[in-house]
Amino acid sequence: MSEGYIIRDSAATHFLTLQVIDWVDVFTRRIYRDMVLESLSYCRHKKGLLIYGYVIMSNHVHLMVQARDENLPDVLRDLKKFTANRIIKEISSSDTESRSDGMLKRFEFAAQRHVRNSVHQFWTHENHPIEITSTKFLNQKLNYIHENPVRAGWVEEPQEYLYSSARNYGGRTGLIDIDLL
Repeated sequence: MSEGYIIRDSAATHFLTLQVIDWVDVFTRRIYRDMVLESLSYCRHKKGLLIYGYVIMSNHVHLMVQARDENLPDVLRDLKKFTANRIIKEISSSDTESRSDGMLKRFEFAAQRHVRNSVHQFWTHENHPIEITSTKFLNQKLNYIHENPVRAGWVEEPQEYLYSSARNYGGRTGLIDIDLL
């Protein structure tokens, strides 16, 4: 693992990018986005994950998070493992997923390149963690998270995108509870 991708202070707040292997556009389907949200919510309630911001894009997820028990790498590992297994199981058993063969082949091929994988690799191993070191940097990254769907041309205003914490910060009801800053 590259030295730049290590969480050095597991108690600190981090900006993270979790990306699907080969940038496969899995999250164009609502069912898979909802699985990520359910997992985030579970980790928040059961594993002490503090979620300050998130957005789910078509092939990656941006998070601004902190672990209450100072175990962020462990929580991320569990989150990624659970969501990967659940999404791959759904893709494998779905009668309505037209892209299942192509996606599963890509996930199998990616798994062959790493010894620690089993049959499929869904997420890349890196989380691209960036430690938040100031209020200014925190606001910059939170704005970056919320502006992602706007830059993608999906919405005109960040609060319009359902799968983002921008709704929570904009006074609307979000799909999951977060820890407002």
